[in-house]
Amino acid sequence: MGRQTSTIVEQSLRVLMENNSILPQLAGNRREQVFQSLGAILSTPNKTHKAFLRITLDSGEVVRIPAYRIQHNDALGPYKGGIRFHESVNEDEVTNLAALMTLKNALHDVPFGGGKGGVCINPRQYSERELYMICKKYVQYFTGILGPDKDIPAPDMGTGEREMDWMTAEYKSVHPGQPYLGCFTGKSIAFGGSLGRKEATGRGVYFVFKYLLNHYVNKHLSLLDAYHNPYVTTAKRYINRPLTIAIQGFGNVGSVIASEAFKDLEAGHKVVAVSDRNVTLYNEQGLPIDKLFVFSQSHQGELPTNEQQLQTAGVQAEILDREAVLYADVDTLFLAALEEQIHQHNVANVKAGIIVEGANAPITGEADEALAQRNAIVIPDILANAGGVIVSYFEWLQGKDTRFFSEEHVYELLYEKMQTTLDQVLPLYFEQPQQLRQCCFNHAVMRLSNILYRQGKLY
Repeated sequence: MGRQTSTIVEQSLRVLMENNSILPQLAGNRREQVFQSLGAILSTPNKTHKAFLRITLDSGEVVRIPAYRIQHNDALGPYKGGIRFHESVNEDEVTNLAALMTLKNALHDVPFGGGKGGVCINPRQYSERELYMICKKYVQYFTGILGPDKDIPAPDMGTGEREMDWMTAEYKSVHPGQPYLGCFTGKSIAFGGSLGRKEATGRGVYFVFKYLLNHYVNKHLSLLDAYHNPYVTTAKRYINRPLTIAIQGFGNVGSVIASEAFKDLEAGHKVVAVSDRNVTLYNEQGLPIDKLFVFSQSHQGELPTNEQQLQTAGVQAEILDREAVLYADVDTLFLAALEEQIHQHNVANVKAGIIVEGANAPITGEADEALAQRNAIVIPDILANAGGVIVSYFEWLQGKDTRFFSEEHVYELLYEKMQTTLDQVLPLYFEQPQQLRQCCFNHAVMRLSNILYRQGKLY
């Protein structure tokens, strides 16, 4: 578990131990022992699996590629979490992401545990055949621990429905005659995937942002004013008016967030800056997200990087350094790229008053504290980007029944589930001056403590 996650979990355990309404049957030394046990369980994964995939490249060269599957906790159900293809993948990173999945599923009451996978490659440097072989080998090497009722991977950075289809087909081949539709989620519609799964994370991120400001704060404004909470003061600055938005990342998550904001004519928000791994594009009058999306779809997911490409896309924008998006003078910043993008060395330059984590762990602990000191509203990853795993759960259910939902129904179920979580944690956030991340962790750890105690795993 990463240092930031570990620190927040430890704080949650202290808060819950002092709250006698949580596990009220425990007192004194016995209570302290149980919460120490809970800390030990949550701070370490149940199982760590590592392999070196042997792949023959198109050149004939044989390479060994590090691959991981971390199974953090299965108290709530089968392990669940994406498989990441990225050159930064390592055991510590995957372990931390697996722990976050445990907490995310607990927070949103999804009946899965937490897991995560990774392969240490830059997928852009491999041919389609080589990527296919990597997917096949991943399933072959980890086949004993995967399955619809054991561990259910999904897409993550560098993977998508194509890779999930390949892996599902290999699982089906390795386990003939066994149920297979639920062994992976995020598959193509043709292969048993769910309508809406591809866009679920991005749409969920935008829904959480909009619900917090446009619905919850507006609806409870007279009540919230009585709390004299600095976060209420911050929220009031951004309600009932169009906002300027910057989005770091224009991949599966960032492009959908941008599209949702662009199409939200009722709110009237303007997306003035977007970025990818190459560039930031800025226009204070607002960017034509529809045109940028069309361009990126035909250019391997990348944004225009020069004036000629901007002209081809029909877009007017300033071309800036890729990190400029973080420092744009905007109301709201969505982070939908990599981990640790805002840290102690650059947080002072971040101007946005609302920051939404579409990616996992994009803000370090030190930066989080700095943002809290200026009363910025940070909507954390554990709350904001759970749309993918929630719709993965719906896909898993549909695969078991082989009856499939309409896209409209999928989003109805998604928003209903996310709203339920928001209605549980937002009162805690606004009633007491504590970070929303801590409120979410407290709620998730409380659920896990009750389940683990009832399962007899804390004594």
